Amino acid sequence: MPLAVITGASRGLGLALARALAREGFALMIDARGAEDLRRAADELTAVTEVAAIAGDVADPAHRAALIASASERIDVLVNNASVLGPSPQPGLADYPLGELRRVFDVNVFAPLALAQLALARMADGDRIINITSDAAAEPYPAWGGYGSSKAALEQVSAILAAEQPSLRIYTVDPGDMRTRMHQEAFPGEDISDRPPPEESIPGLLELILGELPSGRYQAREIGLVRR
Repeated sequence: MPLAVITGASRGLGLALARALAREGFALMIDARGAEDLRRAADELTAVTEVAAIAGDVADPAHRAALIASASERIDVLVNNASVLGPSPQPGLADYPLGELRRVFDVNVFAPLALAQLALARMADGDRIINITSDAAAEPYPAWGGYGSSKAALEQVSAILAAEQPSLRIYTVDPGDMRTRMHQEAFPGEDISDRPPPEESIPGLLELILGELPSGRYQAREIGLVRR
């Protein structure tokens, strides 16, 4: 049974992907900061597949070590989905608290790289690392400087790691706008019910995990491939 490690899997895109991979026959190692939400997710997924769950913060080195150590000797897929937005409403860079910016980079950049470093020894040719990104990495949206710059850094880290690890498939994936708690935090007080649910981004992610696309940056809803 292949194993997928998914961070931030108690809700939103992470939980939607965990459900899909469970149906595809993957065992799961999942984490999230909220212990109660993670327990509920694990209870649901256990009805479908083998699941281990550890609550904690991916910015914590001890939690990262425990997460990878608790996985099997072989990790087939690592999905770095856990992210933080930063302050809400988001400030401009001229007023951005630098301590908060450091926290955003700790979670969105350093933690995914650190988890990849730990997982590499357990990965074989053709295994996958998926780092979730955003169009804010490429577009200079006002008041998105903290989150956007962290995702831009993550994309470059991913691209260089892919060049250095050609035997693996390393992807950055923009899932598009979604109706999630983080997206609501980005637009406090606004109605985001017109955004699609995370499930609409799952077919593209499955194509990357189960298909043969080369390493690179992809938009989940525009991959345009139909799984056989």
